[in-house]
Amino acid sequence: MNIEELRSYCLNKKAVEECFPFDAETLVFKVMGKAFLLTGIESKPVEFNVKCEPEKAIQLREKYNCVKPGYHMNKKHWNTVICDKTAPSKLIKEWIDHSYDEVVKGLTKKQREELENK
Repeated sequence: MNIEELRSYCLNKKAVEECFPFDAETLVFKVMGKAFLLTGIESKPVEFNVKCEPEKAIQLREKYNCVKPGYHMNKKHWNTVICDKTAPSKLIKEWIDHSYDEVVKGLTKKQREELENK
């Protein structure tokens, strides 16, 4: 997966916005103002951080060499995924979906209702 495929996949999700809140290099995708994916736009290969349920995060790190503890993030809840072609694109998309869903689960009831109506 390259940066444009990653960007397109994220932006096609409901109520997602992209921004550069930290610097001109770190692209962040948010749902309802909460980050679910961060990536360096110049990373070769593409690497990104995604939120993950803690037990699943550990399982993925043990099973896949391309999944590491979240770089500069809370390692209990975030993984760094390296798109080095060792994991299929379908699986990478599942990890992105899981991150999006984890963030949505953490929204307030009002925010989830607002998201449903978008």
